[in-house]
Amino acid sequence: MSEKAAKLTFEEAMVQLEEIVEKLEQGDVPLEESIDLYQQGMKLSKLCHTKLKNVEKKMDKIMHEDGREEPFVIQGEDH
Repeated sequence: MSEKAAKLTFEEAMVQLEEIVEKLEQGDVPLEESIDLYQQGMKLSKLCHTKLKNVEKKMDKIMHEDGREEPFVIQGEDH
């Protein structure tokens, strides 16, 4: 993945991914272009997945004012 693509925000990557899906669903894209679009879409999908995983990791812990961290647990949620 290019450095430029890696710097996309989650929202920017999703917009690009939606545009690719829309083009592919239209079905009037030449085969070689379809393959390129599919590959770009897979890279964007992986980027979005990675960004979501990073956010999940950050949200798993709460940092207190004193710098102490503890796991984030929603009350009433069974683990």
